[in-house]
Amino acid sequence: MKMKSTGRNRGFPLLLSIVLVFCILGMIVFSVSRKISQEMSESAIQNLNDSLDLIQYAIETILNKETEFQLLIAQEIAAAEDPIAYIRSREKNNTMVKISLILTGETEGISNTGEQFSEAGLDFSMERRINGLPVSQSYLNYMGTWAYCIKCPVEREGQEIASLYIEYVYDTLDKLLPDGFYNGKAILYVMDPESERFVLKPKGRGLRDAGHLNLEDFYRANSIEDPTLKRDVAECLKNGINIMFYHDIRSVNALIYMWPVNDGSLYLVGYVPIEAIQQEGRTVNQNILIVVLVMLIAFFLCCLLYYLNQRQQNKLRKEREIEREIHNRQLAQALQAAQIASNSKTTFLSNMSHDIRTPMNAVLGFTTLLAMEADNPVKVREYTKKITASGQHLLSLINDILDVSKIESGKVVLNFEPFSLNDLVSSVDAIIQPMAKGKHQNFHVEVSGIKHEYFIGDETRVNQILINLLSNAVKYTQEYGNIWFRIVGLKQRSAQYDHIRIEVEDDGYGMTQEYLKTIFDAFTRAENSTTNKVQGTGLGMAITKSIVELMGGTIEVFSEIDKGSLFRVELEFRIPEDQVDQQFWDNSGINQMLVANGAPETCRDIVLLMKNVGVQVDTVSSVEEALELIQKDSEYHVLLLDWELPDLEGTQTVQKLRVYLPDTVPILFLAAFDTVGIDGVLELAHTGLLTKPFFVSALKEKILELRGAAWEKDQAGGAKENSLAGLHFLAAEDNEINAEILEEILKMEGANCEIVENGQLAVERFACAAKGEFDAILMDVQMPVMNGYDATRVIRALKRADAGEIPIIAMTANAFAEDEKAALDAGMNAHVAKPIDVALLKKVIERYVKRKE
Repeated sequence: MKMKSTGRNRGFPLLLSIVLVFCILGMIVFSVSRKISQEMSESAIQNLNDSLDLIQYAIETILNKETEFQLLIAQEIAAAEDPIAYIRSREKNNTMVKISLILTGETEGISNTGEQFSEAGLDFSMERRINGLPVSQSYLNYMGTWAYCIKCPVEREGQEIASLYIEYVYDTLDKLLPDGFYNGKAILYVMDPESERFVLKPKGRGLRDAGHLNLEDFYRANSIEDPTLKRDVAECLKNGINIMFYHDIRSVNALIYMWPVNDGSLYLVGYVPIEAIQQEGRTVNQNILIVVLVMLIAFFLCCLLYYLNQRQQNKLRKEREIEREIHNRQLAQALQAAQIASNSKTTFLSNMSHDIRTPMNAVLGFTTLLAMEADNPVKVREYTKKITASGQHLLSLINDILDVSKIESGKVVLNFEPFSLNDLVSSVDAIIQPMAKGKHQNFHVEVSGIKHEYFIGDETRVNQILINLLSNAVKYTQEYGNIWFRIVGLKQRSAQYDHIRIEVEDDGYGMTQEYLKTIFDAFTRAENSTTNKVQGTGLGMAITKSIVELMGGTIEVFSEIDKGSLFRVELEFRIPEDQVDQQFWDNSGINQMLVANGAPETCRDIVLLMKNVGVQVDTVSSVEEALELIQKDSEYHVLLLDWELPDLEGTQTVQKLRVYLPDTVPILFLAAFDTVGIDGVLELAHTGLLTKPFFVSALKEKILELRGAAWEKDQAGGAKENSLAGLHFLAAEDNEINAEILEEILKMEGANCEIVENGQLAVERFACAAKGEFDAILMDVQMPVMNGYDATRVIRALKRADAGEIPIIAMTANAFAEDEKAALDAGMNAHVAKPIDVALLKKVIERYVKRKE
């Protein structure tokens, strides 16, 4: 017993010594680690400053090189005999998108793209300079890419003879930014400090969803709300100095930086997580800790050899427990992944069901009405037009669903094409009206202050914005409620762009102020006992906001519980150069028009729109005043009456007016979509209905309808314009239904075609055809035996004179951009997507097919 006691007494000091050594060693390791972390953090911050300085120097070097190169071009222009010819001969490259020249004393010039150029669309008021040359404010060019323009004088013998403008895109700076900035954990943007817009968003660097549009979006996405900090940032941006500050980004402490470039004309904006900055210090500490642990393990191995067998058994037991835990965790993760996949599928299908059923409802509804009104040509044309509009919207949705590359990249590309405001309003009205009527709601459409009807933009995306907002208004408004759809023309900011405000208002359930803060986040929906009855995925508002911001616009929302909601969207659309169609009105002999309407704003809008086409408009507020004016001057060529005038008596009013007006003068009524009691008046000769709101294009269509198709044909120049009469085509189409549709379409246009079932037969038929027998080849792509691409290559390789000249037009359901590129690479002249758009097909054929004399 005494010996055991002595063993314990000896073991206790040893244990105490070991614990004391461990404590001292731990304090030393902790102190060294802390000091190393602090030093490494300071070094990392200095490295960040050096990296930003290098990026700043690289960007400034590129900017200086651009100005030096532009000065060289200016010297070459000054030495050239014909500066305009020199500009036209220049081709754009990856850096210079567009080169323009304005001669001294002139307001417009020429670009190397062949279009007219004016400085009116550029803003040099910020007085930015690079090497002494003024630089414009950043803007979105026609490709939807952020760009800037540098202005340079062109001098010859000491005299300034012109000004040279070169447009550069910020995307060229992307290659200067470092790859894998802090192992991809840091975020780096290039910002225009004047507009505070992010003009360059490098791909694949950092968390892209933490604010990627402008500085305000950056603040909002990263919860930066301190007003004092925002003022300090604004002061630094104003003075062109750098600023760094710490802030939590998604509960992660980070260092946010704003670094000026070129004296503050650009800013590098982003943040680096502190953990990324301290990574090197942690690595060193981990290595020290590993060394210490190895020493301790060796020490313990020496001390505990006696217990090796027991520890080995405990280790085996623990390994089995860990293996079971890992297996259970893997099963839980697999179950969670399956649940997420199922929820994603349900969300996707629910969202697509909503978006597809909306236009499909209009298609089926108007198809039913079409069958009921088959004997009424006016209704047939109206319903057919609305079915076509809804079908086009449905087709655009299907294209979006099937565009795999677009879904994978997460990038939507805008398609800028001319479109009519009348067609846009009509297509939206055709979809929303049946939905509103199904709930006995009043749908009001108002258009005011509009100076132009035709714009250049992505009509499909605008249509998608409107249908998202309006369908939500219908869903979240009670029965017998009201919905207002307004389009308001605002003051133009540029002569080339029209500023439009779109408002969607309802007196429905409304939303709480808390929900308004997250309404544009994905998968969010207002939660209350009323709106929970309305189904939806919560993606609509997030998609709408993304599209609006992609177009360079803004969206706001105002709402109160039980009072309704108001969504306000502001967009700018480019005005096409051929806006005015005055030739129709001159040829039709219409230069005077009388409008009877009790709303002064509506009268002003009609006067402004008709003035643009050269038609003088007189306005009165009653039928009685209209009669008095007609008795004095019966030279009016069109009479437009508001159906809601107090003294309008329908048929009797028309009969009174006809006493003083010739029978050939159209009398039109401006009425709401669901006006009741007007059918009897429309049965009278040369009377018609215009649905509110008023559009010049709608008035033109109604006049053509009243005067007859023959007159329209004469005014359009006879059958020659856009006619396919007399043309003979060779068509390769393996689907019998599609072949029948194509044959009937061409037959209605006065053309004929010979159809073969695959590409091999098309090659053989063309090879044995006489020269000039076929005017063009319409080629499907996916066919048995030989596809359209291979058939085109074989035809182009045939040893006959017309093999390389005959137009070959792809007609296929492969409707994506890569499909069009593949068709052109195979040797085809053009690409037309199915379902066939007759107008587009005629336009393409007119462009490529040369008629025989």
